Amino acid sequence: MLDNNQLLRFTTAGSVDDGKSTLIGRLLYDSKSIFEDQLQAIENTSKKKGHEGVDLALFTDGLRDEREQGITIDVAYRYFTTPKRKFIIADTPGHIQYTRNMVTGASTANAAIILVDARHGVIEQTRRHAFIASLLQIPHIIVCINKMDLVDHSEEAYNQVIEQFEEFSSKLLVRDIRFIPISALNGDNVVNRSTNMDWYQGAPLLHTLETMHISSDINKVDARFPVQTVLRPQREGFIDYRGYAGRIASGVFRVGDEITVMPSGFTSKIKTIDAFNESLDEAFATMSVSITLEDDIDISRGDMIVRSNNTPDASQDLEVMLCWLNDAPAKPRAKYTIRHTSNEQKAMIKEVIYKIDINTLGRISDDKTLGMNDISKVKIRTTKPLMVDSYRENRTTGSIILVDDATNETVAAGMVV
Repeated sequence: MLDNNQLLRFTTAGSVDDGKSTLIGRLLYDSKSIFEDQLQAIENTSKKKGHEGVDLALFTDGLRDEREQGITIDVAYRYFTTPKRKFIIADTPGHIQYTRNMVTGASTANAAIILVDARHGVIEQTRRHAFIASLLQIPHIIVCINKMDLVDHSEEAYNQVIEQFEEFSSKLLVRDIRFIPISALNGDNVVNRSTNMDWYQGAPLLHTLETMHISSDINKVDARFPVQTVLRPQREGFIDYRGYAGRIASGVFRVGDEITVMPSGFTSKIKTIDAFNESLDEAFATMSVSITLEDDIDISRGDMIVRSNNTPDASQDLEVMLCWLNDAPAKPRAKYTIRHTSNEQKAMIKEVIYKIDINTLGRISDDKTLGMNDISKVKIRTTKPLMVDSYRENRTTGSIILVDDATNETVAAGMVV
């Protein structure tokens, strides 16, 4: 029965010390998703640190630096299962210099849990994480107003945070925002309903996660097949075989479909679709297959096979919402490697159109620099065309990253407008 459970990926975000790691520890602990040896090890570590009871944050703060500092500095992934659903948690850092990790952790999430300290309300990091969740088109945001025990479980304090967040979030493109008052340390409204906040009539966090509707973010209409490699096996029965292997990014391909190879524009029809040990009549995202064509066409890694009646834009000039992830600022007109699906090209940032003021969501047009954690709309020029859709229509073919050739570091992640 568990094998048929639907999988929910969610990320946690918030400012440092808002209690993200403690919340995840409470979820795992109260839902009995921790092995006995893990629990024993955490109990022993808690005693050595002088804590009374179990330090729940230790379930996720696994790196030595994190344990020494008492903060999370990397994306920690955890997995657990309840009778109703499977979960993958991405616990992301709270410090502003680790915002780039939040982008990584949230990129595949179905939902985002944003923690707010009930004493401090909505602060800059709250706004930053909410905006990134909106930018990455995470459909559900759960605002957990934590540490309610430190404000005497006050409904007034809870409503004040809701008012602050709703004033800001009215400018975001998120359809579903929910609010839950919790105390991660004491377990109020995390797995079990709180007896200290009878005024709250909603469901606790775990029940919300178990019953939340998950809609697929895979584009089922636009057929896109980025070619990863060309298969030419030299063995009996495969002497004339020429297959184009890769993972279908979106849509459906069927034998007999009329296709176009981009960027060359050559056309043909699909002859066969082969999986690991069988031939298929059709294949869909996110299957890995090999496609053969009726015509002999020069195709290589980075090309894209699409249906002829539905082609993406092939462009060397892109407008992108860019999150700058690197400590070093962007160099004016410097060359970077742009990676998009299986395609790699040289590229440069031609222009910074505007930057986002994270507090007001207004546009800053007179600042053309790009520093760490800046979110900006930019123009990028590539050496050869990339086959792109807008990120809003297709997450896979609408996303890019920039890599510094000198250091091989990923310096930015972007979404095609």
